[in-house]
Amino acid sequence: MKALLNPESSFSLSSFQIKRPTYSNPPPSSCLRFPLTGINGRPWRRKLLPHGGLKIKAALDSAMMEQFGLKESDIKNPALSSTYRRSEIPKANPTVLDAQARVCTGPTQTRPLSEEQAFKVFDTILRSARGELKGEEPVSKAQLGAFFAGMTIRANAFPEETQWSEGEKRAMDVFWPLLVRALPPDVLFIADPEGSLLGTGSSVGPTFVGNEAKEMRLVGALREVLAGGHLGYEEVKGVLRDVLPLGSEDGLASGVSESLLSAFLIGQRMNRETDRELKAYCLAFDDELGATPVADVKSLTHYGEPYDGNTRFFRSTLFVATVRACYGESSLLHGVEWMPPKGGVTEEQMLKFMGANTSLSVHQAKELIEDEKAGFAYLSLREARPSLYSLVGMREHIKKRPPLATTEKVQQFVRATGKESIVAGFYHEGYEEPLLMLMRRRGVHSGLVVKGEEGALSMTTRVRAATASKGFPVNYCSGFRSLSSDTALEADGVSRQSFNLEVDARNYGFEPTETPRTDRSVSKNIELGLAALRGEKGAAYDRIVLNAGIVDHLLGSEGAEDVAVAMERAKEAIDSGKALKKLLNYIEISRKMK
Repeated sequence: MKALLNPESSFSLSSFQIKRPTYSNPPPSSCLRFPLTGINGRPWRRKLLPHGGLKIKAALDSAMMEQFGLKESDIKNPALSSTYRRSEIPKANPTVLDAQARVCTGPTQTRPLSEEQAFKVFDTILRSARGELKGEEPVSKAQLGAFFAGMTIRANAFPEETQWSEGEKRAMDVFWPLLVRALPPDVLFIADPEGSLLGTGSSVGPTFVGNEAKEMRLVGALREVLAGGHLGYEEVKGVLRDVLPLGSEDGLASGVSESLLSAFLIGQRMNRETDRELKAYCLAFDDELGATPVADVKSLTHYGEPYDGNTRFFRSTLFVATVRACYGESSLLHGVEWMPPKGGVTEEQMLKFMGANTSLSVHQAKELIEDEKAGFAYLSLREARPSLYSLVGMREHIKKRPPLATTEKVQQFVRATGKESIVAGFYHEGYEEPLLMLMRRRGVHSGLVVKGEEGALSMTTRVRAATASKGFPVNYCSGFRSLSSDTALEADGVSRQSFNLEVDARNYGFEPTETPRTDRSVSKNIELGLAALRGEKGAAYDRIVLNAGIVDHLLGSEGAEDVAVAMERAKEAIDSGKALKKLLNYIEISRKMK
């Protein structure tokens, strides 16, 4: 790749200005403190805006804007993750969405509705279907599909304690005769596919077949899902490729009902997907943009952070990637700007806030990975898999995470000539083995799942609380590494070493510290990360070093056989200024890519 940077100069964060609001009351000291300086030693400049409310923006001076060809509109970025939600996504009805959170989940997690709750939900659905709902958003097609799929699967396949409550039964007895006359046929099918749940009143379910060939295929698969059953790999893959990408707000580009698709997606999650089903979600669109580009690097780690981001704690992976790039461990990060249900801080928000190009193609990402001045790249799902990205709006209306929330973390948008690894975060116990299975299916040399804070990848130096929740503790890791030069897919079982452990940061010389809070603040997450990359010691610095060193060691990276050496290598990358320069180089190079 042609070098885009003058070796005698580098992009400097001293060109940024941090603009802060005025306050009617004095803000806490943490809001006023911003100790960062550019790498030329000049402090970041601050200005006060003449109006209240938090409105922090990263802005470039006129000379740098002219050099990069930027407009003012390019760099006005909101500071909170919630403001990155696309305004064109219709809002869901809150009453039904709250009910979906209770009933569209697993066999043991489901919380049946009380009679009062059930009557309110069904009344809302009925009034929405009749066009009589005032003061609330209408209940969307996707919500109807997800809610009634949840109700049907609970009745057909869940244990007695999470089946319909007596209150739900009474509410359904009252409202079903009215709903039959108000709801469309596809929703009636989802609510009672075999005509056996709700007694007399509708014969739509048993006879419903759909309108076109693709919808008929979906209906056939959905019948099995609504009965609590499972599907084969080719069947799931075929349905997904038939119906995606989503089209207009009124339906799918393929002409398939949005209610049917949302019922299918949440239904498969409620039934706990099999390995075959997860493989289909993971691999279905691998060839969407043609052949996968191959980067000429000795090592490439694919980071699978939860796409819906962090809402509470510091998210470190972007900064970890810059550290690892300093000693030849290339990384590919991927995600979206904003994703439900959490709608938290993501890598795309941070990079966009700092002025990086977040609309890179897979081939441009390959070039950045190969470029020694950067050594890592970020890819948006919007560019890498448009079909899957088209589901973002529907996923908000489904409320609970569909199977894609697991499989999108195990992607290979770019391959490598050298060794490849995948690292993915998880929260719910039971998904660590499916994630590792998908990594093995990808054929990578090493795979690692991490239960970091918020189910993300960031391991913590905080001491585990005595009252910690059940299940795996934070900092639990499980994975495998190949002991041969062949990929794990090609090697036999003897050549692969498996491991699991709980990482206690104290064992590696770290003092216990509380995790920095960011509370949806993109700018705060950036502030913490950049301060750490400047060498400012503290909780964020420790987390970046810990996560870089542990990942290097567990993946079997060259030179990281001794975990203490791996930690020292990560510290040197920060303290020398190399890691910060990698990030600055990345911002400049990506901006020049069109």
